[in-house]
Amino acid sequence: MSKLITVFGSTGNQGGSVIKHLLADATLSKEFKIRGVTRDTSKPAAQALAKQGVEVADMNSKSSVAKAIEGSHTVFLVTNYWETGRPEVEITQGQNVADAAKDAVVSHLIFSSLLNVTETTGGRLSHVPHFDGKSEIERYIRGTGVPCSFVLPGYFMSNYLQMLRKGSDGAFMLAYPVSNKAKFPLFDAAEDTGKFVKAVIKNREKVLGHHVLEATDYYTPERILAEFEEVTGKKTRYARVSAEQYKGFLPPAMAEEMLENHLFVEDPGYFAGADLKESLDLLEEKPVTWKEFVEKNSGAWN
Repeated sequence: MSKLITVFGSTGNQGGSVIKHLLADATLSKEFKIRGVTRDTSKPAAQALAKQGVEVADMNSKSSVAKAIEGSHTVFLVTNYWETGRPEVEITQGQNVADAAKDAVVSHLIFSSLLNVTETTGGRLSHVPHFDGKSEIERYIRGTGVPCSFVLPGYFMSNYLQMLRKGSDGAFMLAYPVSNKAKFPLFDAAEDTGKFVKAVIKNREKVLGHHVLEATDYYTPERILAEFEEVTGKKTRYARVSAEQYKGFLPPAMAEEMLENHLFVEDPGYFAGADLKESLDLLEEKPVTWKEFVEKNSGAWN
């Protein structure tokens, strides 16, 4: 009899990637039946999943979360801070899933987490709730005693679809409040989340209680632009801007958060300087490189 894996965020980049790779894996597709969970079953993506034989349920209350997890052997959880912009909402949702996983005696809870920026910087950077909230959920999960592992997504390559902008001189400009030597752990979330989560499932005993870092490599802005030019033939330019200039590019509600997020990338580092090798060595398939991502999406920068 197949074991049940419940995947939250099934219509999003991370959850959708997990389902895609589970269904495509010769071993895991036989070992697991998949239950996808989304907050909106009317989405075309949710309906498409239903046609693939994936059950779809709503996650909008404690009781519905318990129902979604019932009978699950494994759970993949991703929470969405940006849906409300309120960390207390995200944290409560994560805690609800952790409680339900404990009640259901789940064998493996895999959470998409992040570092706590406030704690890691000793309070120097204290306005990055989309990191800190996930760290709080991770702490709560660990406290439940549910067997757990944590995947930490890197810096989304898809960010550059909006951030690399063509200037009046025809060159594509990238502007950050950090030096062009800062190290960004780039990650194609929509494609590669499933590769990492699949590896976590297959290496359960090895990674219980541990962080698995989801990124292809560390890229400096200098390298990001050089490889962009190499693939597209388009000219680029890097601009290091002041903190106030950078905040001026952004909606006021998220300006300080995004500024501190990028200052964190420079010091002490997005993953606080951790090496990616141990996580990458778990993979059966290579993750997408920045060059491959640019090639695949080159039409976006015409």
